[in-house]
Amino acid sequence: MIDKIDQKLLSLLQEDCTLSLQALADAVNLTTTPCWKRLKRLEDEGIIRGRVALLNGEKLGLGLTAFMLIKTQQHSSAWYSQFVAVVEEMPEVLGFWRMAGEYDYLMQVQVADMKRYDDFYKRLVNRMPGLSDVTSSFAMEQIKYTTALPINAP
Repeated sequence: MIDKIDQKLLSLLQEDCTLSLQALADAVNLTTTPCWKRLKRLEDEGIIRGRVALLNGEKLGLGLTAFMLIKTQQHSSAWYSQFVAVVEEMPEVLGFWRMAGEYDYLMQVQVADMKRYDDFYKRLVNRMPGLSDVTSSFAMEQIKYTTALPINAP
């Protein structure tokens, strides 16, 4: 279970994962050794999954965000495993969820433009037979985006 100090450490890391161990320890009123032990435990428990730099897709020429809603009539574990393997190999896919409701899967795709999206779409449907309905929506403007989880939300 995480306590208030763990919550503070996690909040600080979500804001800036480049903070030094000393800066983190100072912020939660610990010395570096117990702070390091807490961070190590949070990593070992899988609460901290990784530390990354967040990039600006538009500035890197990847300005088109597509959300794909997918239906299938295939629900065998072999088909599912193949689908997951195919999608995991596609770097354009930033998020991939199995859903409850009208659609079976939701995918977030980031590409340069509509031509690159069409290329991605063709690769996906050619490599993965059994997709019965693929509906895409395209983001016109990103209003809010965060990777920070609401640790201290009411």
